[in-house]
Amino acid sequence: MAQARRIVVKVGSSSLTTASGGLDADRVDALVDVLASVRGRAHAAGGDARETVLVSSGAIAAGLAPLGLERRPRDLARQQAAASVGQGLLVARYTASFARYGVRVGQVLLTTDDTSRRASYRNAYRTLDQLLGMGAVPVVNENDTVATAEIRFGDNDRLAALVAHLVRADLLVLLSDVDGLYDGDPSRPGASRIAEVRGPADLAGVSIGSAGRAGVGTGGMVTKVEAARIAADAGIPVVLTSAIRAADALAGRDTGTYFHPTGRRSAGRLLWLEHASTPLGALTLDDGAVRAVVDRRTSLLPAGIAAVEGEFSAGDPVELRDPAGRPVARGLVNFDAKEIPQLLGRSTRELARELGPAYEREVVHRDDLVILHP
Repeated sequence: MAQARRIVVKVGSSSLTTASGGLDADRVDALVDVLASVRGRAHAAGGDARETVLVSSGAIAAGLAPLGLERRPRDLARQQAAASVGQGLLVARYTASFARYGVRVGQVLLTTDDTSRRASYRNAYRTLDQLLGMGAVPVVNENDTVATAEIRFGDNDRLAALVAHLVRADLLVLLSDVDGLYDGDPSRPGASRIAEVRGPADLAGVSIGSAGRAGVGTGGMVTKVEAARIAADAGIPVVLTSAIRAADALAGRDTGTYFHPTGRRSAGRLLWLEHASTPLGALTLDDGAVRAVVDRRTSLLPAGIAAVEGEFSAGDPVELRDPAGRPVARGLVNFDAKEIPQLLGRSTRELARELGPAYEREVVHRDDLVILHP
């Protein structure tokens, strides 16, 4: 961990706010002190400065008091209004805090729609990579102001795991108000910290409950463990600990829970497609198409589609189902929903002859398709 050069750090609302829910400048400054110190130590030791991406919740929480709200609203419209006010306050606080160390901050707001499409994914990577290369700290958040229910990440823990993969990070650090994963309720006597997780077997029988102070955030321990699993499966080590122990985690000391990498890095966009996209429709495949797509990893052709559901446009994510209705894959579709009924069960050659060369193509290309493992 101490040798990790590119790090993604995620901090939750509960670690940045006061007891009443407003943004706590002292807590923000304390976190920035740690991140700046880590950058400085690496540079002073003669190595390259450690690059840090900060995935920060807190926009909605920061916007509550200015709008006269006492608690996080439940409806999306008021959440987005609070985020609109609070995001500016949050980034302004980070900008001022990092300026004490001569470090610039860049704001990056994402939705799943920005990162599951090929061109947008490349642009997101280039922007973040350029900011890091220029010595800035990208402050990433979900674009709560414009995100609809269909294109929301839902929580910044998952967003952090996906950003870690996007920027090819060496380490993901998830910070909260609990100092790791426990085998029981950490507020009760007898609960023990789980120091390492090497795979799902290490969590068998562990009851994972919620964590964090209610009313300001969306994440809990369940979402953090799921985010750690996503990152570990993608080959990225993860440390889950409390914000007050961030310095220990970044120094490689024994703190929190360390999730060992369990997989290899997969194609970038496919991780986002699997874990961040919300299908806007579904295509039911026949048995032959299921075998072709799942076993042989081929593209989905019109001839193998038995039915279509939903309203979607070309480029939207859709779910691929077997004849029994079980999801087997997810992909970006090349046709609008209204076009597909006339394609069902027909060969691309026949369609090209009857409808024109634009129809001689896959419904879902294999490069835009991810298999869902049960």
